[in-house]
Amino acid sequence: MKSILFSLFCTLSIFAAEKPNIIYILADDLGYGDLGCYGQKVIQTPHLDKMAANGLRFTQHYSGSTVCGPSRSCLLEGKHSGNTYVRGNGHLQMRQDPHDLIFPKALQKAGYHTAMIGKSGMGCNTDDAALPYQKGFDYFFGFTSHTQAHWYFPTYLWRNNGEVTKVEYPNNTLHEGDNYSSEVVMNEALDYVERQKDGPFFLHLAFQIPHASLRAKEEWKAKYRPILKEELLPAKKHPHYSYEREPKTTFAAMISYMDHNVGLLVKKLEDLGLAENTLIMFASDNGAMQEGGHKRDSFDSNGILRGGKRDMYEGGVRTPMIAYWPGKIKAGQVTDHISAFWDISPTVRELAGAEKQADTDGISMVPTLLGEGSQDKHDYLYWEFFEMGGKRAIRQGKWKLILYKTNTELNPKMELFDLDADVSEQKDLSSKFPEKISALLKLMDKAHSPAENPAFKFASERSPAELERLKQPKKKKKKKK
Repeated sequence: MKSILFSLFCTLSIFAAEKPNIIYILADDLGYGDLGCYGQKVIQTPHLDKMAANGLRFTQHYSGSTVCGPSRSCLLEGKHSGNTYVRGNGHLQMRQDPHDLIFPKALQKAGYHTAMIGKSGMGCNTDDAALPYQKGFDYFFGFTSHTQAHWYFPTYLWRNNGEVTKVEYPNNTLHEGDNYSSEVVMNEALDYVERQKDGPFFLHLAFQIPHASLRAKEEWKAKYRPILKEELLPAKKHPHYSYEREPKTTFAAMISYMDHNVGLLVKKLEDLGLAENTLIMFASDNGAMQEGGHKRDSFDSNGILRGGKRDMYEGGVRTPMIAYWPGKIKAGQVTDHISAFWDISPTVRELAGAEKQADTDGISMVPTLLGEGSQDKHDYLYWEFFEMGGKRAIRQGKWKLILYKTNTELNPKMELFDLDADVSEQKDLSSKFPEKISALLKLMDKAHSPAENPAFKFASERSPAELERLKQPKKKKKKKK
């Protein structure tokens, strides 16, 4: 009996060793054109460029939404924003199981240790540090509130490995301090990989950089001063975000520091002998921002794409995507396979030998990653967004349709683009192809399921009284004297 059990144990150990470790890195508000391998000319990103050169670079990968909360929900749930619960930013979060199931729970059942380090994808403005563990992450460290993640010197972060701990930083003042959150988060990630070297593990490393407050270490800013020769802006008090007198220098420094941290992670894997059994994927949660003093035009952050964060143009939802797995993914590849955040769940489930997701909107990208077998393709990609009056978008093949003011207008304004001929979305073709618009509108209706949260409603789902109220101009708040 003992020999049988020992033999079974050995078999299971070998099987576990063959399962790949998976690391999914998510930058925050990084633009399509912010990396060297995607055309950036000034900001230096040698480690990510090297990963792309030795791996697979996607040219048509899409985020879950055009802002962070719903985008991360799409990533973890394996669904597009027409089917998720968290469809916008705000004071909300995912619900307890069996609602809003996320793929790390399936990985746990397949023998994986799971972690989320950095910025939580459980919701938006919440201090519920218990939720990541309850939803499927064995270990969590970082920000639960996305507002708190605007600042790089937080007064506290959360740790949860089954027991919630508030890690306080008494010398931090949000804008200054002695614990730079990006460094703290990276050290946690490196320690986690060290602890889990026997694998298999799944690590969702959710960087705060380069979102919102512009804050970088002096050593990294010093690298760009002779390049940018930026004049100091006048000194001012901090608004909500940190006020930075060298916005261009600091933004470039933050991107290079993020790239440096990716390099540290790759080196850690190599030092532990884990590189050839670890898939790393890197992307951004949405398009380039214009917050905290940064301007997209400073470094052409959206590249040839139009728009950025909060837009449904390509610059708002198309993201850099790099997949790196030495010995498994052939070096130097570029793919134009059309894919999205909701494909990550079926992809990692397949690689991990986990249970398939029955209700996913995604398609496994394993054939594209490994260059084996036939890759299934999406009939369409779909997004909905409820800020700025509401927006919807759908892409089918080369066609992209965008609707505006969908919260209040029963017949919203629309734009139609041919992305093959016009990737910068400069020429609206909506007046020339009415039949194509009609077909895409029907697909939009098919993609959308009514939201359980009443905040996320289209005009067609509202009463006449609601529509009339929403159309009234908002009263300006009086400033306190």
